[in-house]
Amino acid sequence: MSKRFDNKVVVITGAGGGLGQTSAVLFAREGAHLVLTDINEEGLKESAALVEEAGSTCSTHVFDIMDESEIEAFAKEICAKHDKIDVLYNNAGAAYGEVTKMVDDMNQEKWLRYLSLNTVSPMLLARAMRSSLSNAKGLILNQSSMASYAPATVYGVTKAALNSMTYGMANVFSAEGIRVNAIAPGIMETPANKEGLTAETYARVQGMQLSDIHGTAEDIANLAVFLASEEGRFINCDVINCDAGNRLRAWRN
Repeated sequence: MSKRFDNKVVVITGAGGGLGQTSAVLFAREGAHLVLTDINEEGLKESAALVEEAGSTCSTHVFDIMDESEIEAFAKEICAKHDKIDVLYNNAGAAYGEVTKMVDDMNQEKWLRYLSLNTVSPMLLARAMRSSLSNAKGLILNQSSMASYAPATVYGVTKAALNSMTYGMANVFSAEGIRVNAIAPGIMETPANKEGLTAETYARVQGMQLSDIHGTAEDIANLAVFLASEEGRFINCDVINCDAGNRLRAWRN
């Protein structure tokens, strides 16, 4: 039986764990060949094993997504190997630690670091892989956050900027048949969220949801697969919220 992503190539950054790893497995189950990147080599090995277990193939690449020369080298290698890239999932980014400080708590050097990682790097990688994405009439998918709707933290500001970047990228790349969208998740039940947030913060944000359910990494990964599939072909230049209504109560609280 044919699968939705047979003979298709999907590139996922930040694939060494969490949402990136879960997405890689779901794309693998649909027949995609995965190109997985991360700065965490051990995490990539684990993801590669899961992809193979799901019945698909992959390559793994360790590089620094904040280094433009490394981005260019990676893109050159992958585009030479794959004339068509069907999906670029810009999942890598910083979500925990000092990036969650309030906007007046960060010096210029650190501001520029996190803007580079969460906002600029996705555009640089997309630009570098443009030819192969264009050949496939592919999709660029950026990982945003519900924090972008109440950007009191540095993290929220970088994701609000990424939303705007998504619209700008769509405006530029759509002429070549490339769609550009973003997903804005809420607080999901992932090991990273539970480790990166205090129990009090985790419970408070969960309580902001309109729906009394808990989101999982699979909820985001399933949405990513849909958006990248033929069924999602008419969705372009959009930020799709997947947060059980969290963003509404975030404003109200």
